[in-house]
Amino acid sequence: MKVAMIGAGSHVFTRRLVNDILRTPVLEEAEIALMDIDAGRLEVARRVVEGGGGRATVTATLDRGEAVRDADFVVTTFQQGGLEAYAQDIEIPLRHGVGQCVGDTLGPGGIFRGLRTVPVLLDLCRDMDRLARPDALLLNYVNPMAINCWAIERGSGRPTVGLCHSVQGTSEMLAGWLDVPYAEVDYLCAGINHQAFFLQFRRRHEDLYPELRRAVVREDLRGREPVRIELFERFGYFVTESSGHASEYVPYFRRTAEQIERELVPRFTDPGSHWLRQGATGGYLATCREREAEPDPDRGPAQDRGHEYGSYIMEAITANRPVSVNGNVPNRGLITNLVPGCCVEVPCLVDGGGVRPVAVGDLPPQLAALNRACVNVQELAVKAALDGDREAVHQAALVDPLTAAATSPTEIHAMVEELLEAQARWLPQFA
Repeated sequence: MKVAMIGAGSHVFTRRLVNDILRTPVLEEAEIALMDIDAGRLEVARRVVEGGGGRATVTATLDRGEAVRDADFVVTTFQQGGLEAYAQDIEIPLRHGVGQCVGDTLGPGGIFRGLRTVPVLLDLCRDMDRLARPDALLLNYVNPMAINCWAIERGSGRPTVGLCHSVQGTSEMLAGWLDVPYAEVDYLCAGINHQAFFLQFRRRHEDLYPELRRAVVREDLRGREPVRIELFERFGYFVTESSGHASEYVPYFRRTAEQIERELVPRFTDPGSHWLRQGATGGYLATCREREAEPDPDRGPAQDRGHEYGSYIMEAITANRPVSVNGNVPNRGLITNLVPGCCVEVPCLVDGGGVRPVAVGDLPPQLAALNRACVNVQELAVKAALDGDREAVHQAALVDPLTAAATSPTEIHAMVEELLEAQARWLPQFA
């Protein structure tokens, strides 16, 4: 079996995903083909993999086609434009009044990250059509997840599942808040990436939501997760993404710099956590810059298999060992009160037959309303990315909840034009 990793110079994801593959018996003799456009980062990735033990065969190449050739699974972890483009995603909107914390999913940052990324993903899909095995599966970890996966579906039709760790991470966090063994937790979670909701959260047959409502009055929890807890109290269900992220997808929490500093920078933090700046404008950009400057990024993989879905999907398909994951897939009757064809995050059963999404039906109407506001932006961003439609870029920003709450149509127009000019080299569809 061959696994191609595109963007293997990603310090965090490469180490995590390769570690999981090396710790999975049915995968441990796979060929792992590492590909990156940065030779230095690629060499670091190769040392990481080879230092992890196991019997995998490791190759490293700057040639994407060579990496993809005969691959069974292709994993994407790249960031088109790197830190330079990401800094523009944060800093240019800030000059126009839009303060983002992460800026990789929605908002001006998410829109432009999608515009940069979609052409590369479609080129990769064409490589897969020519060179990979006919049933090769694309496992996408690249944000903005929903925009990218929707564009892949419309632009190529290749089998794809988008993967994130927010469902696993949040469910583990809630179990910890309630002092419930994680192995005893059962849940149903659905929505869109970074804004899915736990429709059920149980300990075996016991509904844990009443206990969670009692727990979130604690000041330490409210300090760490002010946005998620307020959304929980207002809308009735707990959302999957951290407060820093979640604050960017609704119009309430980031209207001014003063509000951000007063309400979102947490009062309680976990020492050593990279979310110390949770909610702060540019908080995650600062974290990325610190990671870039790490003196020893080539530490070997950890010893325990983690909770990323990637290796479990590969194992399930290769060995026909069924597993349940939450994946990002086209909405073909899965969530019936969201736009048909949009990208939704729902439970999926995976086995030797592939990835089988589970129909959820209607979301509670208030949750569907929150999702729809985000899907509106995603739909216009996908149109812009696939068609090279400049007006659709402007319209995506105009209907974005955070952008519309923070600034005026005139400023939004100026911001979009500045971003289009600054990032023209990564936007071939607008040439």
